[in-house]
Amino acid sequence: MRRPQRPSPTPHDPEPVTVRGNLPAELNDFVGRDEELAAFRSLLGKSRLVTVAGVAGVGKTRFATRVAALMEKRYCDGVWLAELSVVHDPELLEHAIVDALGLTDHTGRPPRAVLVEHCAERRLLLVIDGFEQLADACAGLVRELLRRAPGLQVLAAGRRPLRVDGELTFPLAPMTDEDALELFTRRAAAVQSGFRLTEAGRETARELCRRLDGIPLALELAAGRLRALTMEQVLHRLDDRFRLLTGGSPSALPRHQTLRTAIGWSHELCAPEQRLLWARLSVFAGEFDLEAVEYICSGPGLPADSVLDVLDELLAQSVVLREDSAVGSRYRLLDTVREYGAEWLRATGDAERLRRRHRDWYLGLATWCELDWFSPRQAEAAARIDGELPNLRRAMECSMESPEEVHLAQYLAGTLWFYWVGCGRLSEGRHWLDHVLEEETPYDHSRLKALWVLGYVAVLQGDPVGAVSALQECREEGERSGDATAVAYAVHRTGCLSIVTDDPVRAEELLREALARYREIGELNSNVLMAQVELGMAVAFRGDVDGATSICDEVREICEDHGERWALAYALYVLGYAALQTGTSGRARRMLGESLSIAHAFHDLLGTVLSLELLALITVAEGDAAEAAALQGAADRIWPSVGLPLFGSAHYGRPRAECEERARAELGDARYEAERRSGRRMDPDAAVARALRAGPGRGAGREVAPSSGTDDTAPTEGAPGGVAPGNTRRPAASRTTGRGGPELG
Repeated sequence: MRRPQRPSPTPHDPEPVTVRGNLPAELNDFVGRDEELAAFRSLLGKSRLVTVAGVAGVGKTRFATRVAALMEKRYCDGVWLAELSVVHDPELLEHAIVDALGLTDHTGRPPRAVLVEHCAERRLLLVIDGFEQLADACAGLVRELLRRAPGLQVLAAGRRPLRVDGELTFPLAPMTDEDALELFTRRAAAVQSGFRLTEAGRETARELCRRLDGIPLALELAAGRLRALTMEQVLHRLDDRFRLLTGGSPSALPRHQTLRTAIGWSHELCAPEQRLLWARLSVFAGEFDLEAVEYICSGPGLPADSVLDVLDELLAQSVVLREDSAVGSRYRLLDTVREYGAEWLRATGDAERLRRRHRDWYLGLATWCELDWFSPRQAEAAARIDGELPNLRRAMECSMESPEEVHLAQYLAGTLWFYWVGCGRLSEGRHWLDHVLEEETPYDHSRLKALWVLGYVAVLQGDPVGAVSALQECREEGERSGDATAVAYAVHRTGCLSIVTDDPVRAEELLREALARYREIGELNSNVLMAQVELGMAVAFRGDVDGATSICDEVREICEDHGERWALAYALYVLGYAALQTGTSGRARRMLGESLSIAHAFHDLLGTVLSLELLALITVAEGDAAEAAALQGAADRIWPSVGLPLFGSAHYGRPRAECEERARAELGDARYEAERRSGRRMDPDAAVARALRAGPGRGAGREVAPSSGTDDTAPTEGAPGGVAPGNTRRPAASRTTGRGGPELG
């Protein structure tokens, strides 16, 4: 699923780019279809749902994205493409569209509610592509979104209409003779340097285009063969394929037969090892990389050291497409090409073995990314999992099909904790964790890990009942089975729950116990650092600001040693909170600015909104009450996607209450409410950019008189007062880590 791309987490980037859509860049020229484009654009002015329908390979996706790009300026909230062809479970439909829109929601709300709320007050165009396997579910979702979001317009592309009231259908025909010839000529020139049509060659090309019925996919496949064949040879061989493959069902449309002929003809022209790789590549969902291909697809008939060369041949023939991404070169098959390969894979009797190899590879990938999460490669791990999510979903689905392998799905769902929690995917994480734990399995390490991760997710979603249930079960069964790691994590997350439910005394007790257990088993990773951060928060809530600072300074040192950024953001948040308590607002602003930048880069809405709340208090202390009110409004907009504002906690809520009191006193109720409403209109990207620009004398869009006391040591007048120092003992941390994956049969 394509998500809007943001830069890697860098705390020094002060102005993140506001994303207004996720349409892919065009990699080659769009050819022809001028009349169809004009007609289709007029339909978009007549209906809020227009579906471009047509045979596979006719160019529906390219046509729809072209129209969307041409219409982009009409939609102030952007044009967003949801590619659904790799989603097969109707329960994941809404998650996929949430993902395509770049939304992050930490709550336990159904993703449909998140979509409705997001679209309700926006003017945007949603392009839905490849929905056929989810047609009924997709129709129901689109119907509700259109009913409840008056500014939403939907452009669908599929082989059939959605059959929703008010829908206009635009049948996309094959290309005209002239457009087909132009497309073939341009693609041939891209394949064969110096390609030019002679007068005789033009007639051959016209005949070839007519035989392929003007279907763009067939034309591109034919052009790809010109590396090895002349046009006359292509036409001759295509003629042979037609005679061979026209004996199918009489009820099948000729265009369906033509496309299958084109693909079958391309398949027949492949060498045996190329056909074999084509079939095996069909096991992937979405994109894949070379390392995955070499592991999964090598085997009998295809040695590992030959995979790259064979893949290169498939790329040259346009069977496989290449795309460059933040994590390197990626490859994919067009849906129709994948379906054709899957038929051949089933015919070989090797499909089940390939599916297991695919599952095992992605289990290993998740394991390594979990380890890389606690390293300088943290951002790369997040990007890698983001790009592999369709394959990871397929791996979990594969493991759930056999009762003997459910523990592998549990292991995978638990191992991805860092993605669910650290990259703003709590809702989908909750879906998978609940799903994999539905099956009765032994209480081995995999099930216990899924339980504590479920408890962690439930805590962050504001579901204390679900959290207590999962964490208590994990601890009891961990103690019974002697799994010290599971017990340590269960104790830790129970302590985390105590913080957000305003019991810092109990939280400190549990977190110190968890840290002692972590030291005993030699565990050190981002979770352990978060236990220290949470201990620092509990200590600060009890009034020991010096103790909290000491604890989080150690966390900061460890993060710097290991290149860890995500836990660092939360340590900086606590350090900013502590600096506010002692009146050193200059230090507080620096700590919180860096925390905000990191959290936002990871799409971590919780870390983002917590920092915004404290920056609002700093801003009012610096003398800009209007800007503080706007930042509070921006936080108001984010909290519904996170959970109960400030967890409903009196401790977390105290800075917000103080900020509101001071801003109201300075501005008056009417202006305070007006500024807060203006902040609610900012999206998270704009709010973060604005908060990072703000500071003494440089508020957003207004002149602010400088305040005294903004250095690291001088207290700001009127800032929260200092507190008495207390216990400054820092919890020790082990320097070892590492937990491997499950044994694979």
